[in-house]
Amino acid sequence: QVQLVESGGGLVQAGGSLRLSCAASGRTFSSYAMGWFRQAPGKEREFVAAINWRGDSTYYADSVKGRFTISRDNAKNTVYLQMNSLKPEDTAIYYCAARSGFGPLTTYQYDYNYWGQGTQVTVSS
Repeated sequence: QVQLVESGGGLVQAGGSLRLSCAASGRTFSSYAMGWFRQAPGKEREFVAAINWRGDSTYYADSVKGRFTISRDNAKNTVYLQMNSLKPEDTAIYYCAARSGFGPLTTYQYDYNYWGQGTQVTVSS
């Protein structure tokens, strides 16, 4: 069982930066692949980024590639999402998710077993 708590969201102007954190409970955090997803009002939840259990493999949605960076610190049971050059269209609730096992990275939300409650990111123009 893994419990996830996101933090770091807020209001930022376009072009600014935010760093989201996701703290995980449990001693087996390092065995989970982690992902970030987001959901804007009236839209479906969409994949943002994923990282494997060791932190040496990452994958990004095209919409955030080159602007966002996912990373993890297994000693701190935490995964991060550094978001730079933010745009108004990045406004959404951001969720972190954990996927058990050592399989390939996936963008499919139903492959993830545990979810956080989400943190709001608002980018003003």
